[in-house]
Amino acid sequence: MRFYLITIFFLIFGLNFVNAQRFGYIDTDFILNKMPEYKKAQDEINQLSELWTKEIQGMAKNVEAMYSTLQAEQVLLTEEMRKERTELIKKKEIELKEYQNKVFGFGGLFFLKKQELVKPVQDKVWDAVDKVAKQNNLAIVFDKSGELVMIYTDPRFDYTDFVLDELGLGDPNDKIKN
Repeated sequence: MRFYLITIFFLIFGLNFVNAQRFGYIDTDFILNKMPEYKKAQDEINQLSELWTKEIQGMAKNVEAMYSTLQAEQVLLTEEMRKERTELIKKKEIELKEYQNKVFGFGGLFFLKKQELVKPVQDKVWDAVDKVAKQNNLAIVFDKSGELVMIYTDPRFDYTDFVLDELGLGDPNDKIKN
């Protein structure tokens, strides 16, 4: 009798566990590249990056010019003047490194600006993914464009098009090539 009860228990509840293990995957790179807001944010980030890079290169050229001038005039300078200019060059090099770190270092201006511009777009995608996952009763949604390596993907579990539709970016003629 106990055997039959255990078997019936696993048949009833076991089927629910199998049903709850649905999963799917999306391609966030593909989705983000379809979004005009993301392209606009990327363009702005690239423009800022170029501007800051040119500014840093200008500062570096200034330091190089100071060093070249020191090398050319070294014979004419007194020991005190040479020390003074060397210290000034070192100070400018330190300022350059600090500015470079301030702009491109971890938590720097570039990082913060990128986060400010891209985060709202990513939040929009995550909200759409959340809706699609709930609508399709998915327990797990993988991102195949991330660090997760997927050796095989069955196209019937690709929910990228559903997320694009949820964002209003779906195109029935545009199919993802896996």
